[in-house]
Amino acid sequence: MLSHSSFAVAATLWLLLAFSVATWALLIAKVVQFVRTGGANRRYLAAFRAAPNLQAVAEIPENRSALARIAGIGIGVLRHSAPTDSHDSEHYDRHELLERNLKQQVLRERRTLEQGLAVLASVGSTAPFVGLFGTVWGIMTAMKDISRLGNASIDVVAGPIGEALIATGVGIAVAIPAVLAFNYFVRRVKSVTADLDDFANDFLNLAQHAVLRADRRPAEARNVRELDTHRLQPVVVGAKSAS
Repeated sequence: MLSHSSFAVAATLWLLLAFSVATWALLIAKVVQFVRTGGANRRYLAAFRAAPNLQAVAEIPENRSALARIAGIGIGVLRHSAPTDSHDSEHYDRHELLERNLKQQVLRERRTLEQGLAVLASVGSTAPFVGLFGTVWGIMTAMKDISRLGNASIDVVAGPIGEALIATGVGIAVAIPAVLAFNYFVRRVKSVTADLDDFANDFLNLAQHAVLRADRRPAEARNVRELDTHRLQPVVVGAKSAS
């Protein structure tokens, strides 16, 4: 059938075939990615919730999950940002540094999950028009053949026009899986990102209670000692004036 069609129709069908191969390859790759990501995140989250303190969280074995990378970023910030005991503003700066790094890691994980979705969106939106282009071109070729032969019988028209209409059907068939896959993976990305945000907030709360609050204890202890020293200072009573 392709041997009797015009070059434009044949090129259109081959292009749609490439679109279809790319769509199914990305679909399989994204399914594997989300299955692996979900399993690794569930295992790490179970270990995180079983950890009694932040030190135990730092000792959880690495399992290449997104949650593990977020926790690793947070632990790295806490280790490399030196604690201070002078001003509350410096404690808040440390808290903001940790929160900002956690949010940046969540965004990086989201960008990783979104890789390839632009291809699915492009295929889903352009494949029907590519097929329509092949159909229009094929019909134009058929009209030229009719005018050249001077015969508009069904035997002359049916073959070229039928081959041209195949391009439209193939374009729609290629677009439907791409659109469905794109919508599904967009929902999955939103769901996983929400889970990552929740985990980042849980880690931030744990760090705030376990580390950031602990950094204030030396300053509080020093303030208490100064207050006790002030209270225990001897008071000279009844100093006699020289008469």
